[in-house]
Amino acid sequence: MRRHFAIISSMPKRSSAATLADIALHAQVHKTTASRALDPERRHMVSPEVVGRVEAAARALNYRVNRAASALRTGRSGTVGVLLPDITNPVFPPILRGIEQALAAEGFFVLVADTGNEQAPDQAADRMLAQRVEGLIIATSSLHDPLVERLVRDQVKVVLVNRRDEDGSLPAVVSDDMLGMKLAVDHLVSIGHRRIAHLSGPLALSTGSLRQAGFRQAMAAHGLEPAGFAECDAYSCDAGEDGTRRLLDSEAEFTAIVAANDLIALGAIQALQAQGRKVPQDVSVVGHNDMPLMDRVSPPLTTVRILHYEMGFRAARLLLDSLRGVPGTTSTVVLRPELVVRGSSAPL
Repeated sequence: MRRHFAIISSMPKRSSAATLADIALHAQVHKTTASRALDPERRHMVSPEVVGRVEAAARALNYRVNRAASALRTGRSGTVGVLLPDITNPVFPPILRGIEQALAAEGFFVLVADTGNEQAPDQAADRMLAQRVEGLIIATSSLHDPLVERLVRDQVKVVLVNRRDEDGSLPAVVSDDMLGMKLAVDHLVSIGHRRIAHLSGPLALSTGSLRQAGFRQAMAAHGLEPAGFAECDAYSCDAGEDGTRRLLDSEAEFTAIVAANDLIALGAIQALQAQGRKVPQDVSVVGHNDMPLMDRVSPPLTTVRILHYEMGFRAARLLLDSLRGVPGTTSTVVLRPELVVRGSSAPL
């Protein structure tokens, strides 16, 4: 009697996407076990040896989690939205990298919206919420921000980064803006400057408001009056040029400028040079942020260094803790800046 045998392979056909059942069969575990092993929040329920075996099977079969199906099944999308005001601003890529790496380590995916173009922050937030993001990390908030207030009313999990709300009620990760301005002013005073002007950022933003307050406080601590103020309407070179021209037109007498960020400082240097003033021989300039390449400009920029990557990483961790109901996630994390002295400041 002739017998016929069918050979059944545990490997799925390459023409179709691998499923969770394929992973379980390949790893020789139950489908539920495979699901737990691939879920960062439940893998503690499975032995490390089994987790390793399941992950190896997933890699071998090029398995990709079906996030849409998972979201429908669990009510969790494993996705977080990030709102940035201008992705071309060198401040934000390292913040975003910190956010992505912290979230990826926990199996979360990041959706990013750049609201510096025609897309308003509220529209971007609504589109992300329609995609079932579990929370938002926002770098676009102003002191009086109706979007943030609405999100809080709607009980959306929100963490602010590089900005804070007016009353500090939302979790946030920021640099110590008051201390940053103190470091800048103390440095200039220590090398002989007494007539120091300030180019602020937009005062509707916490960074602009707090850095201006920090400048005033630092000057008062030395018994000095500010030599001049100009509010810049954006954190940009063009705004810095415009603000410096207004300072010069006001006939304010100053030997140094403390700028609210590096781009404003670069704009200030350009405006001063256009007027025939040399930096730092005639006017010293100090920036804020220590953006990439500030040591390569001419002259290299003295500035206040902010821990951008750490800021993003800590903001993501705060949001993850909030999503998991960890106590104490409504606090503000304040990171300490440091002064970096380069060629744009010199003794008077």
